[in-house]
Amino acid sequence: MRDVEMIEKINMLKKQRNAIILAHNYQRAEIQDIADFTGDSLELSIKAQAVKEDVIVFCGVSFMAETAKILSPSKIVLLPDAEAGCPMADMIDVASLKKLKAAHPEAVAVCYVNSSAEVKAECDVCCTSANAATIIAGIPLDKEIIFVPDANLGAWVEKQSGRKLILYPGFCPTHAKFTPEMVAGKRRDYPDAAIMVHPESPLEVSMLADAVLSTGGMLTFARQSSHKQIIVGTETGHLHRLQKENPDKEFIPLSDSGICPNMKKITLPKLLFSLENMQNEIIVPEAISKKAANAILNMLK
Repeated sequence: MRDVEMIEKINMLKKQRNAIILAHNYQRAEIQDIADFTGDSLELSIKAQAVKEDVIVFCGVSFMAETAKILSPSKIVLLPDAEAGCPMADMIDVASLKKLKAAHPEAVAVCYVNSSAEVKAECDVCCTSANAATIIAGIPLDKEIIFVPDANLGAWVEKQSGRKLILYPGFCPTHAKFTPEMVAGKRRDYPDAAIMVHPESPLEVSMLADAVLSTGGMLTFARQSSHKQIIVGTETGHLHRLQKENPDKEFIPLSDSGICPNMKKITLPKLLFSLENMQNEIIVPEAISKKAANAILNMLK
């Protein structure tokens, strides 16, 4: 079946199922283009909470689809590829978190949204890369803060907030590939370009950038910047939307290796199959969902 036929059938099924398609900014170009809403983790969390449709087809990775289900428990949430996971989220489990909490019993536990529903259920508040510094700033100064699982984002938030965090040694394998040498090379090759990177990058990379931003923040920066060339230090899928929204500018990846295999697992055939057969429904046990919802809603407040 040709792409145009699949797109027509997906749009027809979407109406029949009363479904909405949400896609992360790192998804394949054709998935972003067919989505009703494309955004970063914070935007998608807010959208999932407000959605009116009966079915949410989530084009992202498992923790994102779980978040949508937690915020819309009465909705059917589909993840077109059940194997689309997140290595960073898998680096922290409940046993490791409980051990950390036992060592710091008075600490506030903050989890990055890139974590499982079970981990969220053990935390006081959730955060995204867009609001992590704000969340940390709202915690009383006399409180210790546990931050899981991304040590790179945590290190950047420490710099921004001046707060000392108890960091867990998790990381994003895609962003961990970025190096200071890559930044130096791009500065040399594109001396007039601005460099923006995601805070999941190693701290030494973030410190060399002109701007450290969530993917949503990158869209705003790109729109407002006077630079005609912008180096982008994040998953390469984001360049599609950046270029689409700013056709007069050139976007250059910090590295062509910045590809998340899990974010590329969802394809048009998988999206069609999932919607056609209501396949790969996300289920979060009620007890976990209720506890995890508290952490997410504390963030959205």
